[in-house]
Amino acid sequence: MAAVVSQIAKYVLLILMVLFTVETFMVLRRQSEESRRRIMRKQIGLMVLLNIVCYGVMFLNTMDPLMFVMLVCMLLYLLVVQVLYRIIYRRASLILLNTMCMMLSIGMVIQSRLDMDTARKQFIIAAGSTMICFIIPVFIRRVRWVSKLTWLYAIVGVCLLGVVLLFGRISGGANLSVSIGGVTFAFSEFVKITFVLFVAGMLQERHDFRRVVIVTIVAAIHVGILALSADLGAALIYFVAWIVMVFVATRQPAYAALGVGGMAGASVIGYRMFDHIRVRVEIWKDPLSDYQGNGYQLAQALFGICAGGWFGTGLCQGHPDMIPLAFEDFTFAAICEEFGILFGICLIILCMGMYLLIVNIAFRLDRTFYKLVAMGLGTEYMFQVFLTVGGTTKFIPMTGITLPLISYGGSSLVCTIIMISIIQGLYMIRHDEDEEIRRRRREEERRAREAQMGYGPQNGYGPQNGYGPQDSYGAQNGRAYGAGAADDLRQNVNGRDRRKKPVRNTYDLSRDRTQQDAYMQDVANQSGESDDLSEKIEKQAREDLALRKHGSGK
Repeated sequence: MAAVVSQIAKYVLLILMVLFTVETFMVLRRQSEESRRRIMRKQIGLMVLLNIVCYGVMFLNTMDPLMFVMLVCMLLYLLVVQVLYRIIYRRASLILLNTMCMMLSIGMVIQSRLDMDTARKQFIIAAGSTMICFIIPVFIRRVRWVSKLTWLYAIVGVCLLGVVLLFGRISGGANLSVSIGGVTFAFSEFVKITFVLFVAGMLQERHDFRRVVIVTIVAAIHVGILALSADLGAALIYFVAWIVMVFVATRQPAYAALGVGGMAGASVIGYRMFDHIRVRVEIWKDPLSDYQGNGYQLAQALFGICAGGWFGTGLCQGHPDMIPLAFEDFTFAAICEEFGILFGICLIILCMGMYLLIVNIAFRLDRTFYKLVAMGLGTEYMFQVFLTVGGTTKFIPMTGITLPLISYGGSSLVCTIIMISIIQGLYMIRHDEDEEIRRRRREEERRAREAQMGYGPQNGYGPQNGYGPQDSYGAQNGRAYGAGAADDLRQNVNGRDRRKKPVRNTYDLSRDRTQQDAYMQDVANQSGESDDLSEKIEKQAREDLALRKHGSGK
């Protein structure tokens, strides 16, 4: 029975994933805010269904009550995050939030399938870091001196990488992490953020040759420390981020070409300097040549992907536990085995969609610093996905990089959530800039219309000249020039107050007609109703005429 349910569920899960991925790209094409919100509500429903189906299938196959506990925890996480973002950050990018939550859901499902203990740790880290990172968007939005701490970012980054080089724990031939109080920290993950902030700060105002050389020297120090630590995967991420940010700031293809050439040369040097790099290259060329030895990990990953086929074996019907480090380096292979290659392709497209969202935010920002920060963080995220998926599928040699938000790894998970929180803050800054641009545009259009009509504050028709709220035209004198006066006029015309004395209007009927028309047009311009200005003036003239006739008749 459980096997049959698993086979049916794998098609349901594929459909849910395809729909979610398609909706992610449809949001980019929708102009109506209501349409976008409707799509994002659908995505939340798809996420909830995916979690329910996955944990329900795993419970039927394992009869482990912890599956239900994890399901409840994930649903509560989704509910709390979605509600808090809508309450605290109404201008946040909900599609970016949905994409993050979907990838976290997939990661928690595959971690629960592989090892419930790692899934529990991963959930605690994800929930805690998400709650803490709620302060980051408002910090980025409100604090303006973030762009002025340029050299502090460089010093902190170099120091943290130096600590890993001197005191790091060797894993897979590289110094990757430091253990403090029993907790392991991969400082290279956090330095990715400080590195981007440093480069953006240096290039925000000047990007001449001298400034680019300074940035290159500091970037070389970062990459050099990582190379000495034999953490070449992180070094590649830093290098690519530097190339992209320098190119975006300078628009000089020569810098990008030199960067790519330097990266190629550094790769050759690393191949000759480090034994484990040569081993990885040999395994990449032919993993079956040393199947029982160094090639076993990659060979098992490829076998798992092939065993799953297009639609997968179904949850709990495969053997992803036979892949060494399936919960870290080879999580993508475990996903493809049980969810299918098509599901894996949708996952890659979803990662690309998140990158496109970040790029879209970056290029709509006015300030160079914010634009470079968004581009740098987005590039680091996407290149990390490329290294992980490429290494798992034998497209490139393995680098030991985890899949963001999906693979097990506390430092990587926290760093990625911080990155997304920074992007959310930049997205809200973009909204603020858009509103400021629209406000200035409306003001310029209003002034242009006033200048075209030949009047305005400079021509004697402003509030300072007796035509504002403080005179008889304003609401402060007991009767507003607008709706209230118009109602009285209409009542007089319709004969409702014929037994009373004629209503004496608060404004002077003998005032020059041109000045009255000018004031009415100014009011209409300020309220955005300039298109109906001539109709309002004509209507007011008719009411004045009717009032005078009525007064003379009485």
